This record gives sequence, structure tokens and C-alpha cells, in this order.
Amino acid sequence: MVDLVDRARAAVTDRADLPGMSLLEHLDELRKRIIRSAAGIILGFFVAYGFHAQIFRLMQEPITTALAKHNLPTKLTYLDILDPFNMYLKIALIFGCILASPWVLYQVWMFISPGLYKQERRYVVPFMSATVGLFLAGAWFGYHYVYPGMLDFLLGYSKDFTPNLTIDKYTSLFATVILGLGITFELPILVFFLALFGIVNASFLWRNFRYAVLIIFIIAGIITPTPDVLTMCLFALPMLGLYTLSILVAYMVHPSRRKKKLEEKEKREQQTDEQ
Repeated sequence: MVDLVDRARAAVTDRADLPGMSLLEHLDELRKRIIRSAAGIILGFFVAYGFHAQIFRLMQEPITTALAKHNLPTKLTYLDILDPFNMYLKIALIFGCILASPWVLYQVWMFISPGLYKQERRYVVPFMSATVGLFLAGAWFGYHYVYPGMLDFLLGYSKDFTPNLTIDKYTSLFATVILGLGITFELPILVFFLALFGIVNASFLWRNFRYAVLIIFIIAGIITPTPDVLTMCLFALPMLGLYTLSILVAYMVHPSRRKKKLEEKEKREQQTDEQ
């Protein structure tokens, strides 16, 4: 932990030569980015609400399939007259945020870009593409594998009882699992920023690989819908792959690596000039 703090302090010192902004300028820039992000989310909400029925049918498909497999009624219920309306608002907000995420991410990048060197700002397109792509990959993995398996296990475990599944509880569970896995798949992006600012490097991640494996299997054991080891390994493998990818990302964007490449480029240009 002390080592990470020292690296963070060194990263801040290393960027002291960048053009500075006053506190009021930072606050004004933050306000502008928040307003633009909020406008994007509001627009995404109205677009998603226009398709709220189709979105809910897509969300309902896993539970409908699982209930039919166990010969149970496939209709969800509600306890309050406002529950369906509130549910549609909730899913429109969730999917509106997902639709607006590229715009919001762009605003985040524009806010932090003054703290980056010129050669680092070219990462904006890879950053946005990778962030959205990894989130969608995590959501797809959860929707097609984790969530159906979890529902099947839970319904089989409670086969002696008659389920009364309400739409609000089901929507909350769906959002928790799918969004949770989507966020989990953002691990390489987190490492990208930590490595970009010199806080972690590839050797640090590699040295602690065994601890990462232990933590990953603990997490996989918690979220695995069935108790068998094979299924737990199935869930752990993507996370191990993401951690390995994070090591590569840290190696590519760490300041020492970029400095070395810059020195090699300058050396080649100097040799060319001499010739």
C-alpha cells in the first residue's frame, strides 16, 4: 500500500510541468461536463422509454424460460398499481444511461485530458471503444450464461415452494447481475489509468498474480449459481483472462515504457540525421 501511495505521489510530481488550471477553472469545467453528461442521459432515457416494452420482454426472457423449464407459471406479478409504471421508468433510466455512456465517457475524458501529455491524449478512441466493448461483453456473458444458470439453480433449489415473482424485485435482480458483470469486465480500463499515471506497472501485477488468482476464484465461488467446481472455473476463466489482459495494458501504457519508446525514436532520428 505504501508503495502504491509513493507511486501516486511520483506520478503527480511527474506531471507538474503540464499547463495548470485554477480551482475555479476546474470547477467550471466540471460543471460543464456534468451538465452535458446529464443532458445525454436525459436524451437516452427518452429514447429508451420509447422501447420500454421491447426492453422488458428481452429482460423477461431468461425468467420465462427458467419457469417453463420447471413447469411453473411464467407470469410475473405486482403488488402495487404503480409498480408497472415505476418499473418501466427504472428500466428506461438504466438503458438510457447505457445508451448515453459513450457521450458520458467522452465528457470524462475531456475533463481529465488537461492532465495528460499530448501523446497520451491519442488514447481517447481506444479508451472509449474498449470501455463500451468490455461493458457489453460483460453484460452479454451475464445475460447468456450467468443469469440463466443462476435462475435455473435457484428455482430448482426452491422446487418445494410456489414462487410469487414480482416485477420490481425481478428488475432489481436483473440489473444487479447484468450491470455488475458489465462493470467487472472494466478491470483493464481501471488498470489502464493506474498504469497511465505510473501508479502500477506490469511487473507489480505479475508479481501479485497468485493473489489475484485467489481473489478471482473467491469472487467466482460467490457468484457461481451452482456449487460444482467446473462451473466455478467457467466463471473464473474470463476474469483471469481480463487480469492477464490488464498486465499487457499496463506494460503498453506505463510511462517508463512510453519514455523508452520515445528515446528509441529520437535515437533513430538522430542516426538518420547523421547519415
